[in-house]
Amino acid sequence: MSQAQTTNPAFVHPSSIVEEGVVLEDGVKVWHFCHVMPGAHLGAGTSLGQNGFVASNVRIGAHVKIQNNVSLYEGLTIEDDVFLGPSCVFTNVRNPRSAVNRRGEFESTLVRRGATVGANATIRCGVTLGEYCMVAAGAVVTQDVPAFALVGGVPAKHMGWVSHSGERLSLDDAGSAICPAQKTRYHLQEGHLIPDQEKP
Repeated sequence: MSQAQTTNPAFVHPSSIVEEGVVLEDGVKVWHFCHVMPGAHLGAGTSLGQNGFVASNVRIGAHVKIQNNVSLYEGLTIEDDVFLGPSCVFTNVRNPRSAVNRRGEFESTLVRRGATVGANATIRCGVTLGEYCMVAAGAVVTQDVPAFALVGGVPAKHMGWVSHSGERLSLDDAGSAICPAQKTRYHLQEGHLIPDQEKP
């Protein structure tokens, strides 16, 4: 385990195993009964909940909240400020067989900044979850999810749009909405939701 000298050192519960070669940045918390494999990187302020597993070479950004019973397998990259709900699942092979070694076939999955994955959701490998999207509890995601999109169901389908703060947005006839919490205006352009400050 690697960690620079800091006034906010990482915390690892005594029941957890963090292998040599893991990088834990400032303020990381690894709770009960976790296992973090060599080459994993957990960004500053990230919390790994009870009974979590992080495979080799998984990169996790800063201030990520990973709830209990979540396993993160090789091929996965998680950006900053992501929320992963209890018992959500990420795969890394599309056609697993016990008798077939597919270690060279892991597919990459990217979870972009600020995204939320609800409890018991399943994310098929090879997809990208867009910035600040929201995946409903129990959903099965089989394709890319656009930024700010709300998806749910089996398989997951587009159900609407959410703001940076996770509030559901009601678009007017012009394709605009204002977040009731942050008062930011959003506009739908060519199938993509864009906050005012990001408009060209």
